[in-house]
Amino acid sequence: METNKIRAIVTGATGMVGEGVLHECLNHPDVEAVLVINRKPCGVSHPKLKEIIHANFFDFSGIQKQLTGYNACFFCLGVSSVGMKEPEYYKVTYTLTLHIAGILSRQNPGMVFCYVSGSGTDSSEKGKLMWARVKGKTENDLMKLPFKAVYAFRPGFMRATKGLKNVLPYYKYFAWLYPVLRPVFPGFMGTLSEVGQAMINCALTGSGKNILEVKDIRAMAGK
Repeated sequence: METNKIRAIVTGATGMVGEGVLHECLNHPDVEAVLVINRKPCGVSHPKLKEIIHANFFDFSGIQKQLTGYNACFFCLGVSSVGMKEPEYYKVTYTLTLHIAGILSRQNPGMVFCYVSGSGTDSSEKGKLMWARVKGKTENDLMKLPFKAVYAFRPGFMRATKGLKNVLPYYKYFAWLYPVLRPVFPGFMGTLSEVGQAMINCALTGSGKNILEVKDIRAMAGK
């Protein structure tokens, strides 16, 4: 078992999932440093935390030298496909993710890359759902990059961590149903805390699976 301390890059920290994962990192004893890359400040201050404000995520040339020395990336950057055409969604999901991941794989060849995908992602890349095909292609091509390991996380509904601010409105409305629905839909209902803990544990010890569904995430989180 590897016990090296984690030095993690977190993307999407101004969104719900990224904020939750960042919260777990800052409170975990085996995470010694966290770098967040945002278009706007995340509003979090912590001794472990360093933040880079960068407007253009399709061009990291100006900050590339600051991205070395990290052994994990928790990639939580993403958008909803609602109302988006496939070319637009493809650009901000597949193209953007592979661009950043390609840079990180060259800068940090010993890095573990954890990608937040989604429940229902289509690994065949041939299904009817546009978002699922794009996410599937993103997962598949991330696995081909020269990282130490790549893990695709496929959470469903995630109960937000109490006290965090970037919770999606409809999650707030349904949160009270979580204790009732989790036993009924164990393969779809989880928590944001479990996602963060599972990512950290994948970076620390590895996982036997490269694609983690909700039940796998819970197991990897030790729940």
